[in-house]
Amino acid sequence: MPTVRIAIGQIVCLDGDRVGNLARIANAVEEAKRADADIVCLPEMALLGWVNPDAHQRAHPIPGEDSQALCTLARDHKIHLCVGLAEKVADCLYDTALLIDDAGQILLKHRKINLLAELMTPPYMAGQEVRVAETRLGRIGLLICADTHESEILARMAELEPKLVLVPYGYAAREEAWPGHGKALENVVINTAKTIGAGTIGTNLIGQITHGPWRGMTYGGHSVAADKTGRVLALGKDLDRDIRIIALPLDP
Repeated sequence: MPTVRIAIGQIVCLDGDRVGNLARIANAVEEAKRADADIVCLPEMALLGWVNPDAHQRAHPIPGEDSQALCTLARDHKIHLCVGLAEKVADCLYDTALLIDDAGQILLKHRKINLLAELMTPPYMAGQEVRVAETRLGRIGLLICADTHESEILARMAELEPKLVLVPYGYAAREEAWPGHGKALENVVINTAKTIGAGTIGTNLIGQITHGPWRGMTYGGHSVAADKTGRVLALGKDLDRDIRIIALPLDP
């Protein structure tokens, strides 16, 4: 049975700090590669921050400047990369995740379906599709954060029979709710893995929301890796950056 080495890339993200966030992504990718990871999974909206309305003016299309920088990172370090970022299409803004291969090619793009539209004005546009990519590492699916709260979305993914599901998260709660709120994220990832029947990596942010009704809410880490039975294989640190490597056997 093949084994894939996956890095949880639990990094600090500062809202609007595109240059700094890209540097923190690059540092995580380099650390993962030094640990012989095949793929690194980074959080949701890791370049401009989640529910940051400035992204309506600052985000790029895909392909575009931001996605090209990420593709270059994957190619230069010869590593697969999953990362969340804002995607601008005409007047629409999407909460998007990419799967990029070790040659710097985009294999899969997922637009978040289950939105908390009341948290940003104008809101993100909802995606529609649930898809997987056939890769040399196996069949991989992408979801984003609150997508994993919806049984219908999980059922659609299960029908596609991925061997691995990568989920960038921006899982936030009041500062005083952490580290206990990490257990809620743990339960969501466990349910996702069991429902889909695939190893699942959920990578959360470190930082705070700075705009809108959830201003001041904290991303507390506690990223989760679970096998297809829901058994927890690894947990990220609470309230701190962490790069955690998991060797996950994948069914052929």
